[in-house]
This record gives sequence, structure tokens and C-alpha cells, in this order.
Amino acid sequence: MKFIDRTKITVKAGDGGHGKSAFRREKFVPKGGPSGGDGGKGADIVFIVDNNINTLLDFRYNRKFAGKNGGNGDIKNQFGKNAPDLIIHVPAGTIIKDEDTGDILADLTKENEMATICKGGRGGRGNARFATSANRAPTFAELGEPGESKKLILELKVLADVGLVGYPSVGKSSLIASVSAARPEIAEYHFTTLSPVLGVVSVGPEQNFVMADIPGLIDGAADGVGLGHDFLRHIERTKIIVHVVDASGIEGRDPVEDFHKINQELSLYSPKLTKLPQVLAANKIDLPEAKNNVPRLQALAQKENLPFFAISAATKQGVDDLVKHVYIMLLNYNIPADENKENIKIYNAEKNESTDEIKISRDMTGDFVVSGKSIEKLVAMTNFNNDEALRRFQYIWRLKRIDNKLKEKGIKEGNTVHIGEMEFEFKE
Repeated sequence: MKFIDRTKITVKAGDGGHGKSAFRREKFVPKGGPSGGDGGKGADIVFIVDNNINTLLDFRYNRKFAGKNGGNGDIKNQFGKNAPDLIIHVPAGTIIKDEDTGDILADLTKENEMATICKGGRGGRGNARFATSANRAPTFAELGEPGESKKLILELKVLADVGLVGYPSVGKSSLIASVSAARPEIAEYHFTTLSPVLGVVSVGPEQNFVMADIPGLIDGAADGVGLGHDFLRHIERTKIIVHVVDASGIEGRDPVEDFHKINQELSLYSPKLTKLPQVLAANKIDLPEAKNNVPRLQALAQKENLPFFAISAATKQGVDDLVKHVYIMLLNYNIPADENKENIKIYNAEKNESTDEIKISRDMTGDFVVSGKSIEKLVAMTNFNNDEALRRFQYIWRLKRIDNKLKEKGIKEGNTVHIGEMEFEFKE
């Protein structure tokens, strides 16, 4: 299966149903009052973790998701039906970002964890809701509120306890194949592994951990050279890094120099990666060329204060000791104090409209733009073809003193004003 770990999609929550304008028309009720019902709520867009999914591949072919609209209100105070939420299934480890702002909206890591990303529109109120002692027979009803829409970036970061890093062809795939049931492609050429490979490593009864073979890094990976960013993002999730080097140096590279270069790439990508516990594994010690390099690597590990293991993934020499040590490190692993989700903006109910600030600005053509959630919502839900609804809009307009705010910004008779999808000519 092709591994897809980053994609873009567009989501649109359902619009609210329209309210109904109606009056009771019954034989023995000569003065029946207003009886228009409210519209139903539109569908929310909800993401949920599904452990049966491992990639974001499905989103490559299905990029647009739209929730259903709420039902319209009807006569006799009948309310419109609320639309069911649109559930979108994603794999564990999915980060959801707002493409326009760059904000992280959700970080979904556990099975069945959910996040509401776009809220469905509220149903418009029927005319029965606007009856008062002063106006017993209102003729207008609200339109449904438009549902929210967003352009999203979905990123998948592999969830693994241990990540294997190192240059291509140092033997990471061979190592994960020797300690788990994972069967990555193994060959004598660089970049055999083009996607992360997960394997469950068993240490004993009910003692296991997840290891990830992170594809080989190269110089400049932190700047996006090759598939650098695609590879590096998966290391951020791991608790421990096993740094694999080729002790034989048969490809003409110095393993000590390789160690420093890979760590430099990790540091350039994210300083957080340099704080992760690291184990140095010198692989391919079964080859005679490794004899001179193993003491140098052992001295390097001692200098860097790292656990050191000389191993051969091919013969499994030293591999059991490495696995047991890593498992003990995981048992003693403490989550760093700064490892939290402070920067994640989990969806919240909209703020109180009474405190919603109305802003006046100018666009590129010099037209005036009135913005603010409450006023934009009012425009979207007002039926301007109804005189009574129009008068209500004008009343709220004056109540919010928008005329005065426009005049303060220098508006003149005949200037164009935009509010949401509506535009009109300003008149005193």
C-alpha cells in the first residue's frame, strides 16, 4: 500500500434550515397567530481516530467533504430536522491544520478520539419566535445560518515508541526485520525504504513496544532536501531514538562523521529532537571492515554519554541486548514537562456575540468592508425580500451604531459597503 502522510482537503459544515413564516388557518380559529417553525441545525464536521486506517491515502482521491443541511421549518410550529454530523475517519497520529492561518486545530492520537473542526449552521427561527405584545403577527422568519468551511492540511506523524534513524543503507530495515514481524523491502541500494515501517517488538509476555524504521536521511534533510521533511516529521512522535551507523564504512563514509551529520539535521529541523534519549547502535560488525571503527564509535558514545551497542542485524549478534536495554529505557521514560498541546486550538463554541467586535476596513478598490461574526451572521440569516425582516435588520444596524463607525472612517454618500456576501450603496 502506498503511504500517504500529508494531504489537503476542504470541508464545509451543513447550513441551518430556514425558518418558516406561516399562520394558523383553522376553521374555528378566526385569528390564528403565527405558527412558523424553526429550521434544523446543519451537520458538524467531526474527525475521529480509526485504528483500522494506517494512511491518509483515501484523502488523495476524495478532497471535498460537505455536511448535510438542516431541514426547513414548517407550518404548525413544526421544527426542521437536525442533520447528522459528518464523521471523517483518520488514522491515529493525524494533525489537522488550518491552511489559511497555519493553526493546529486538533492532534488526534488515541483510538476514538474526536474533534469538531467545523460547526454546522443554526436553524433559522420561524415567525412564531418573533411574536411580541407589540407585534403579534410578525410576517418574517430567519434564513438558516451558513455552516463553517475550512481548507485543511492533514499530516500523519507515525506513532512509535522508538525511531530508527541513520543514513540510507546502514541497516535500519534489516534491524527492524530481525526484531519484529515487519517485512520492509531490503536491497543493496539507497532509499529502498520510501515510507516509515512500523514493527511491534516483543521482549516477553505482554512486554512489547512499537519501533519505526524512519527512511534514510541525507545532508540538507532539515531544509527539505530529498524527502527530508516527509521523513523528519515522523521522528517527532518517538520517545527514544536508536541511531544506527554502518560500522564497516564499506560505502566510503566515516560512521563517526555520519553520526554528527544526522544529529545536526535533527537539530536543524527541531531542537526538541536533540533532547530525546538516544542510543548508538553500530551495525554490520560481522564485516571485517568494522574492526577499526567499533572502538572509535564506542569512544564517541562515551563522550556523548550515550548507551552503545555493537550489533549485526544480519547475524542478530548483540540485537537482543539492544532491544532489552531500549525496553528498560521506555519503562523509565518521563514525559518532558514542555511536551503538551498548548499550541493546539481545539474547536470551541463560538464566543458570545454581545462581545463580538465589529470592524470597518477598506478593500483594494476603496470600498468599505464591515466585518464581525454577529453582523455577518445577521446578514446571512436575513431575508431582504421581506419588508418586516428588512426593518428588523435596519433596527439592529442602528443599535450597533454601524452608521457612526462608517462615518468615522470617512464614508460618503454613494460609497459601496460590503458585509459578507452582501453589498449596498451607502445613503444617509
